[in-house]
Amino acid sequence: MLHWSVIKTGRSASRLAGIIFLFTIIAITADAQSGKLPPFRMIQANGQLFKAQQLPMGKPILLVYFSPGCDHCEKLLQQMRKHRQHLEKLSVVLITYWPVKDVAAFVKQFSLQQYSNFYIGTEGNSFFVRSYYHLEKLPFMALFTKNGALVTQYHSEHGWNNLLQQIKNLK
Repeated sequence: MLHWSVIKTGRSASRLAGIIFLFTIIAITADAQSGKLPPFRMIQANGQLFKAQQLPMGKPILLVYFSPGCDHCEKLLQQMRKHRQHLEKLSVVLITYWPVKDVAAFVKQFSLQQYSNFYIGTEGNSFFVRSYYHLEKLPFMALFTKNGALVTQYHSEHGWNNLLQQIKNLK
């Protein structure tokens, strides 16, 4: 026979779990709306875990959400390589949801291993960053100050020229 206190406790535990989940979603949404760098985690092409907290302190950050098979993303990367001297003062984070093997092929294809300030990896099927920004099309770019505050964001490679100007204006 099931005792009433067990049922009541089960409901309380379930209710508590729901409340915790709700507050977690609210906190993530508040961070996104406040314009802070998301606390992402990704697996790099070399298989190593990399977290947002590992980015060098005191450097502006350019976060790019991309897809290795996306023509627009490749065009953006070509623009980034063309203007690499303006990106040297930044930490450039390229995140995708594609598998590590595809990230590794992308890094090799564009010789990205030569850029010590580029951090490239996959968030896999967690879709944390993708959900954080409610992304529907790629590439997505977000520029942050050296303190991690959002400067601007673009939901297409067509924002590159404006973004480049914002990068040049960073102190």
